[in-house]
Formats: sequence, C-alpha cells, structure tokens
Amino acid sequence: MSTIQKISRRDFVKIFGLTSTGIILGCNISSDNKNVIPITDGNTFSPNLFIEIHKDGKITLISSRSEMGQGIKTSLTSAIADELEADWSYISVKQAIGHEKYGNQNTDGSRSVRTILEPMRKMGAAAKMMLIAAAAKKWNVSESDCKAENHHIINTKTNEKIFYGDLVELASKVEIPADETIKLKKVADFKYIGKTLKSVDLKDFTHGTAKYGMDIRIPNMKFAAIARCPVTFGTVKSVESSDAEKISGVEKVIQLDRIVPPVGQFFGALGGVAVIANNTWSAFQGKLSLNIEWNYGENQNFDTEKFKDVLTKRVHEKGKLVPGSIGNVAKAFDDATKVIEATYHVPFLVHTPMEVPNATAWFQGDKVEVWAPLQDPQTARAEIAHFFEIPIENITVNVTFLGGGFGRKSKSDFVVESVALSKKINAPVQVVWTREDDVKHSFYHATSVQYLKGSIDKNGSVSGWLQRVAMPSIVSSFKPMSDYASGFELGQGFTNNPYKIENFRLENTKAEANLRIGWMRSVVHIHSGFANNSFVDELAFAAKKDPVQFHLDLIGEDRIIEGKSNHPYDSKRMKNVLNATAKNANWGRKLPENHGIGIAIHYSFYSYVATAVEVSVINNKVKVEHIWITIDCGLVLNKDNVINQLEGAAIFGMSLALFGKITTKEGAVEQHNFFDYQMTRMKDAPKITVEIIDAMNEPPTGVGEPGVPVIAPAICNAIFNATGKRIRQTPLIDQGFDFE
Repeated sequence: MSTIQKISRRDFVKIFGLTSTGIILGCNISSDNKNVIPITDGNTFSPNLFIEIHKDGKITLISSRSEMGQGIKTSLTSAIADELEADWSYISVKQAIGHEKYGNQNTDGSRSVRTILEPMRKMGAAAKMMLIAAAAKKWNVSESDCKAENHHIINTKTNEKIFYGDLVELASKVEIPADETIKLKKVADFKYIGKTLKSVDLKDFTHGTAKYGMDIRIPNMKFAAIARCPVTFGTVKSVESSDAEKISGVEKVIQLDRIVPPVGQFFGALGGVAVIANNTWSAFQGKLSLNIEWNYGENQNFDTEKFKDVLTKRVHEKGKLVPGSIGNVAKAFDDATKVIEATYHVPFLVHTPMEVPNATAWFQGDKVEVWAPLQDPQTARAEIAHFFEIPIENITVNVTFLGGGFGRKSKSDFVVESVALSKKINAPVQVVWTREDDVKHSFYHATSVQYLKGSIDKNGSVSGWLQRVAMPSIVSSFKPMSDYASGFELGQGFTNNPYKIENFRLENTKAEANLRIGWMRSVVHIHSGFANNSFVDELAFAAKKDPVQFHLDLIGEDRIIEGKSNHPYDSKRMKNVLNATAKNANWGRKLPENHGIGIAIHYSFYSYVATAVEVSVINNKVKVEHIWITIDCGLVLNKDNVINQLEGAAIFGMSLALFGKITTKEGAVEQHNFFDYQMTRMKDAPKITVEIIDAMNEPPTGVGEPGVPVIAPAICNAIFNATGKRIRQTPLIDQGFDFE
C-alpha cells in the first residue's frame, strides 16, 4: 500500500473547509521522520501536507508551518513544484490551522526544510507520475513514452501535449504509485530548487493585504489591554479603576487571575487587570489610568547585576562534570608553556519582534476559535483545552502571518489571555500587548557566564581546554527547581564544540531562574558562539598565530563524527566555510588606520557558518563596516531566501552585540521600548556579503538561526584587532563604546 494517498473531495471539504474539483494528495509526517505516513480513521484521511490540483491547472499547497518572514511557504512550495514539473505561476499556498493531523507544527529550530523536504518532493513526484499515467492511458501509449514539462505531459513520440488541468479527471482515477516506485529528480535537473524565487506572498506583502494577527476583525469584537505585575509572577492586591472607566471607549475593567500551568507543559498566563474597550487606544489609555497595588512575590529582590556577580563566582569554582569531557586538563595546564583564562558574560535578552504579541479569541459555550500569529499552534490549542476544559476537537486555532517571531511566539500565553477574557465578557476579544508589555513581561533569553581556561604547548597548539557555564535553564519554565542547564541546551555549541582538543573538560554550575526563560533565535548557541570564538581569538594571540590558521589547526584533520541525527559533523565542511570567508574578506590585507577585522565560526542546527567582520573604531565610536558570511547548509531550496535570512541574522546579531541587555531592579525589568532596548538602525547597517557553499548533494540543514552566533564574537575580535582592547561581555554600549 502506498504511503501517499488520495483524499476524497467530500473528506477534503470536511477536514479543511475548502472546495475542490481536482486531485488531492496527502501525507502525515513527524518532525523526525521523513517517511510519508498516512493517518486514517477509516472514513476520513487526515494529511499533514497535501497538493490539490484543480481542473484549471492551479495547484494549492497546504503548509503546516508558520510564515514569519523566513520564506518557508515559498521554499516548500518550490520543492513540490520542481518534482511536479509545474509552472510557478500556477502555484498558491494556504496556511494550515493548528491540528495534530499535521504532525509537529512548531516552527522553530530551523528545521522545517530539513524535516519535510523529502515528503514534499515525494508528493510532487507522485502527482507527476499520476498525470503521466493518465496521459498515457488517453493516448494509449506506454508511460515511458511520456514526460512532464512545464505544466504539460508530452508524448515524446509525437510531441503532442496535454495541459495538467485537462488531465485531472483521468488522473484522479489513477492508482497512487507505491512509495518505493517514486523517483526523485537529480540535483542537475532541478528547475526551482537551488534557484532564486520570488516569495509566494510577495503581492500581499507589497500591497498591504497580508493579514497579521492585529488585522483580524470580527463583528462585535472588543479590544483588551492588560496591566501585569512589574515583578514576574506577582499578583493583584487591590485595584482602583474609576479613572480608567471614565475614558471614552472603555467598557469595563476585569481582574484576570494568573493561570498556572501544570508541571512539564504549557505556558499559562501572568494575569493582571484587563481593560476592555471598543478600540485599542482606549484600552491602552485605560490601562495607564489604573491604580493597582501589587503583591510582588518571591522575585521582588531579583537584581540582574547582583545575579551576574553570583554566577561569576560560581563559574570560578568546580562544577558538575558534563559528559563528553576527555583527557586530563590538569596535567595539560601543568605542562603548558602558557595558560590563558577568561570569563565571558551575555545578559538577559528579549526578542522584540516588530509585531507585538496579540490574539483574538471567541469563546462560545463549548467551542473556541482563535486567530493569532503563532509558531506553535498545537500547544496553544492544547492549552485552551486544558485550562478551559473544552474538548480539543471543538477548538480551532487559525494561524495568521507573523510579523517576526524569533521564538517569542512559540509561547501561547497571550492566546490563553484572550480566551480567558472572551469567556468572561461573552464576546470576541482581541488582546494586544504594547511594546512596553513585550519588553517587560516576556519569556527572556537566559543570561550566562562562562569561564574558560586553556593551555598552549611548546608548539603553539592548544593542549587543554576547561569550560564552565552558568545559565538559567529553559526547563525552569516547565519544571520548578531546574537550576542547571539541561543536556539539550549544553548540546548547543557547548558539548558539541567543533575543535579537536585532546584534553577537554566541561562543567555545569547552578543558576536559578527568576524570570520566565524562553527560546530565542539561535538559543544557547548565542552563548557558546560568543565564548568559544572570543576565547580562541585570545588563544591565537597568546600563541602569536594568525586567528584563521589557528581555527583551522584547532578544527584538525578531515573527519566525520556520527551523532544521533542523520547529519554527522564534517570538519572539512567547517574548514571550507572558514577558508571561503577568509578569501572573500581578503584576510591578511593591510587595513586602513583605526580599522580591525575579526573572525568567528560556529556549527549549529547542522549547518556550518563562518563570519568575518571589519570595524572602524575612532574615539571609541564603533562602526561595523562590512560583514562577510559563508554558510554550508546542504541542499538549498531558495538562494534568495538563504541570503535574506543571513542578512537578517547579521543585523539581529549586531543588535544583540551592540545594544542587547535586559536588567532588573527590585524584580522589575528596567527597559521599556526601543529607546532603551535599542536595535541596529538603518543608518548603521553595514555592507553584508553572503556566500552559499555548493553542497546540493548533502541533506538540507538549518538557515534561519545559524547566522546569529558568529556576529558578536567576530565584532569583538575585530575591535581587539583595531584597538587591543578585549571585550568579554555584551552589549558593547556598556563597555564604553559609542555608536552615534
């Protein structure tokens, strides 16, 4: 039995609420399994991703992953279109609702392409085979005498051709090809994959018709703004709302209790006081007019500067040994010609996507419908079912475009808030966070302190490496008392260090969480990339060696290290991106006065990235002049999209390196908006050069996140090259540098 199946028109309408007059193919896949696995209850076939071919030749793809500017809809569409030999102008994409039938829909970890590419290609190839079989039957010829080309089936004997749409009726009666008979195209034959394609959403983006969460409007919909306790997990003691209720447009003020998630799952909601109004502005003004007395709770005394000192002290003491340590670092240090020590710090960070968290909910008895910009709609659906005791089959979660996500919108607390308020007021309601809400009440990227000690032997090589880390774990958001970084977090650039070092010891030290900790673009690789690359640059200087050559020596001979995934680490690929970056940056050239250049490499999300950065530093004013990035991410679907992602990662990484810092005093976050949590401005954007290594015969790997971890260390190394001043903590604005 084939692992790709046709869906009946009746079932298609029932499952997806769409009309169909053509061939429909579907499949279900998990995030870790590339096999196309059908799911059926005997009557209804529920696919993950599918193709619908209409009689007018148009092809519709239902995309299970969320579009937040990373171009996933275009990339995945190109895979089907290529195998199907489709005309790109006939392709369109629809966004899936949140539902378990789609497998894992969580759009994070730079994994969409690497986990669903092969099934997508199989669906396109299967549809093509069915169209060929239909045409062969119509012509009464062998299928081997037919080929697909540009939305037509061609009779290679007579050159007669038939349009895809004209074959739909016949093709819908053809048996699905067995999975083992489906042949995928060779790389050399790709028409769209690996090329440069325009976004399928380009018209909506450029014409202002793209629908984001805040664009949702429902008859009789209300708008809500919520005042939350300045200290994480604080609660309302009392509220005086008379001033808020006097504001035009304000309809009522409601106290919203904290919604506490069960251990091990979900995100819940912070609670607070909600102002319900007939427009967002009135809701915002009403919130500002509330007079609230808070119970600040156990996090009231949390001070990030004091916490940094605590973590720094801890990493200078022995910690828990981490698996993966080898050799004897103590002996290496004793025998060394030189021993270098350094401590690196990255502060708490926040995502600040351009579109703030928002959600629209309509609670209707035993049914709930939600519209929201979500990276993980299934978790939102499950949370609603759990907290409001609604059968999950009665919950519909519609996913809008995301105006940026970076991991913030994989948490569904803002959705839970909207459902709770809709239930209380018995009407649809849209909850909109302000930028200040977004900065002060987020799930924050954890702070970290890392201590590194390395030894240089008589040959100028690294003989020993000791590294300790202290950072609040993201596990703390799901499980209390999780005071040590987890194994999967340490696997993000800490235990999977790309260098070959004979004596290598890793230790993990305690770090409590006093803020909500959450994923952010590149996650713990931000910490690892900064500490590792900064330290290697320090070691290279101590050894009096060129940093590029020093990195190459540390990477070692060509070798492949098998891991738990089907993406083994290949040191040759790492060296290739480093050499390409050095060449593109013309490494070793004489630089202008007051200029410096720095290098950094990192392996993350199974991709290899190297970056060189040139800066100028005049009177402590830093200007990032040029960034060169090289990536090896295996098979590339859309080159233009990869370039866009890496350019975005460079600007994102610059923002973190130059300005990114969240601080607390007396438990409350001190930052408010972009004036005190700054971003890289357009005027400060450097020239960015991107090279994509041709590795089309390798499996596809991550793109959205791997470009971030290398930016901060490359900038700091460049500043040292220009000034001789070492930077061991970010942001640079706190280190006496200016950027205006």
